[in-house]
Amino acid sequence: MDLATLVGLIGALGIVVAAMVLGGDVGIFVNVPSILIVIGGSLLVVLTKFTLGQFLGAGKIAAKAFMFKSVMPEEIIAETVDLADAARKGGLLSLEEKEVSSPFMQRGIQLLVDGHDPEVVKNLLLKEASLTDERHDFGAKIFRAIGDVGPAMGMIGTLVGLVQMLSNMSDPKSIGPAMAVALLTTLYGAMLATIVALPIADKLENRKDEEALNQSLIIDGLLAIQAGQNPRVIEQMLRNYLPEKKRQQAEA
Repeated sequence: MDLATLVGLIGALGIVVAAMVLGGDVGIFVNVPSILIVIGGSLLVVLTKFTLGQFLGAGKIAAKAFMFKSVMPEEIIAETVDLADAARKGGLLSLEEKEVSSPFMQRGIQLLVDGHDPEVVKNLLLKEASLTDERHDFGAKIFRAIGDVGPAMGMIGTLVGLVQMLSNMSDPKSIGPAMAVALLTTLYGAMLATIVALPIADKLENRKDEEALNQSLIIDGLLAIQAGQNPRVIEQMLRNYLPEKKRQQAEA
């Protein structure tokens, strides 16, 4: 589980709720019509921008912001070097029984074992990586769309409340409470975008970049193994994927 996402989300919501509680009656911040306008309205507007399958799949993709644990590049490099050693000693067929941490790498190994040409292996793996990137991109786009639409729906709800308030000016005492209710939709929209939707979209973008880097590393490593390169040469080549500091630590 990604503690940064969980702590950040719960912490931000906790601070806002604490401010509400310390300010007095927290019940004044609850308004069902406002919630329906912001949450329900935002989801329906976003639904018009995507297909139903893409929209429903966003929930599963969003779980990666909380549950997904990316394999570190250093681990992939170590696994690739072990595979290169095994292939050097026993041939590509010896890799069939090897267990690796990445399903993507496992599929690539199977392509090597099946004896496909390097160009075929490269194209198939690049295609799978491209489709994975596209799925993640749609997930991030949907949550970014929610972040864009949420405040706008909040403003729409506020305008609806103001119209209702101004149409009933006969009782001056009701203006203050009515204004407070009207402003709640703006609050809900801002919270939806700032605390939930946009941070999740950014985290999914980070996950997408991490996975794309790992998949590129795996493709280069497997193609080098298929070409029969020396394991030490493969290790040196793949270390180029590491930041300079980590590369120096690995060399040390």
